[in-house]
Amino acid sequence: MFRVLLVCMGNICRSPTAEGVLRARLAAAGLADRVEVDSAGTHDYHVGAPPDHRSQAHAARRGVDLSALRARQICAADFERFDLLLAMDHDNLALLEEACPGPHLRAKLGLLMRFGPQAGSEVVPDPYYGGPAGFDHVLDLVEAASDGLVKHLSKTLTCA
Repeated sequence: MFRVLLVCMGNICRSPTAEGVLRARLAAAGLADRVEVDSAGTHDYHVGAPPDHRSQAHAARRGVDLSALRARQICAADFERFDLLLAMDHDNLALLEEACPGPHLRAKLGLLMRFGPQAGSEVVPDPYYGGPAGFDHVLDLVEAASDGLVKHLSKTLTCA
């Protein structure tokens, strides 16, 4: 089983959206039974809370159900458990790097958007304080990155 953790600040907008989209894309590609996906926040602001209602509504319009997800904060064990820990932006990547319990684990860290360079953004911006267009933009970006990540995992898991 390959494990992917998607990380943003509070785990109520970007990372649960990315979790839901990636799960759907993996299922469509027939990889759901070979790849575990989870999400977490670098901060404990919303632990136990469902995704932001705007994230849920925008994802639902694209056929992705986020309603069962609950926010959690990243923990030290995540660095060992997951094969990839992908941050939504540079700030959260820096926080992952600071929290990383050993230099041998740093190779697992990166930005989600490295798998979606065609989308034209290195990061997934936080839509929390913006309007509805920001949530659609997040979906556009995570869909592009998820497609690239599924393609990468398909090759990786075939060769394994």
